[in-house]
Amino acid sequence: MNAVQNSETGTATREFALLSDATVTGLRTLSLNRPDKANALSAGMVEAMHACLDRLGDETRVLVVRGEGRNFCAGFDFQGCEQQTEGDLLLRFVRIDGLLARLRQAPFLTIAWVAGAAFGAGADIVCACAMRIGNSKARLRFPGFRFGVALGTRRLTAIAGASRARVILLGNEELDAQAALLAGLLTHLFTDEELQTRVEGIVRSIAGLDAQSMRTLLALTETESSAQRDLADLVSSVARPGLHARIAAYRAAKA
Repeated sequence: MNAVQNSETGTATREFALLSDATVTGLRTLSLNRPDKANALSAGMVEAMHACLDRLGDETRVLVVRGEGRNFCAGFDFQGCEQQTEGDLLLRFVRIDGLLARLRQAPFLTIAWVAGAAFGAGADIVCACAMRIGNSKARLRFPGFRFGVALGTRRLTAIAGASRARVILLGNEELDAQAALLAGLLTHLFTDEELQTRVEGIVRSIAGLDAQSMRTLLALTETESSAQRDLADLVSSVARPGLHARIAAYRAAKA
């Protein structure tokens, strides 16, 4: 597995995202690699994930996105955000929004493998993928509006429906694997032992599609979404005065 390296501090380097080589059938795996932080999205991890996506070409037919360790992704990493300007925080959210757009618009099949928690922007990454597979420990939650940030909301609404999305967001609902499956946020539930066999079966099932057919099929079956509108909504929500105070209140409520 190849590693994309990035630095949080400018001096210490760590592998934040791991990208496997393509198999003969075009399967690759992108692994979020901060297991000690529940794969929370630091600026370095987001940039490493973008770098991984930059490396994908026509050899890629299926990309599985997964988290190392016990969780998929804990969402936005708030560590040290008090020392960052609101402009810096805005850029971090914009880069996450760009990551979601790239996954939604990918010309290859994207599959999220959700083991454990997928919260906040981590849950948005799951929803950005075309197929969303979970194990029995999968949990999803979308707390962004608790600190006033609109990220991935239209995608959640497109998948779960407007009424269900409102209930999830208004109540900051945490969905277990079965609830996520019923809401459409997960498309399949498999055991960890089944995962490899099941994914290989999916890869075999699309073997008859050429690259152009794959791109067209994915584009035509993608729910209506505007990357420009999503970005505008995100920027408007983050730029509202008081972001630091909203984040501080959210973190205090969680403590």
